[in-house]
Amino acid sequence: MDNDKDIDFINSERRYWGKIYTDVAYAISEISPFVSERDLNIRKYFTKSSVLQEYTKLLDSAEADCKKKSLFSMFKSNPSITLVQGFKAKNIETFKQLEKCSNCECLNCTFECNFKKCSSCRSGSKICFCDKKRVNVRKFDNFTLDLTNNDTGRASKYKALAVVEDCTLDRLYILLENLTNSSDKLVLYYYPGIKEDSYGEITDGAEFDFVIETYQSAE
Repeated sequence: MDNDKDIDFINSERRYWGKIYTDVAYAISEISPFVSERDLNIRKYFTKSSVLQEYTKLLDSAEADCKKKSLFSMFKSNPSITLVQGFKAKNIETFKQLEKCSNCECLNCTFECNFKKCSSCRSGSKICFCDKKRVNVRKFDNFTLDLTNNDTGRASKYKALAVVEDCTLDRLYILLENLTNSSDKLVLYYYPGIKEDSYGEITDGAEFDFVIETYQSAE
């Protein structure tokens, strides 16, 4: 990068990630007096926010280095920019997580709930709907799985449209769509496992309809 491009890069990163850091830091400040220390410590954005704080400092340092660059060094790469990019690459999963946290329904919530909260958070996911009583809906960026049709024996790849959590029944439901046939949709019980997830058929019509209605309310 030349000096102007370096400055443009720094400003772009600061605008985007700086806003996310501000949103997260503000949320922590606002909810801290109203939630327990245990609740605060299990929120992923609380434990990971220091990464964006450090990134902001690196951007400030890189900008200062760019501004004091001599004429003869303008044609050389800026080691501060390399440091910034390396730090981001090393912590990219945390960056993605905080990006999701900043738009999650849990961010500013102080409600004492019985949901699984951050313990059920999957990379690239966020809670997009919560009634703060019984159900919430989690959506994903890229969650796919292979399932075999018990009737045909044919395996297909499905994308997860959402996971619905019912904390009253302590149940999870997953809504799936066939990647090659969008009319092929499934709604199943969802049992996340340490090594492998498992799924079950919903036989209660009213329960099935409730899951669908809850999902649609989040769209």
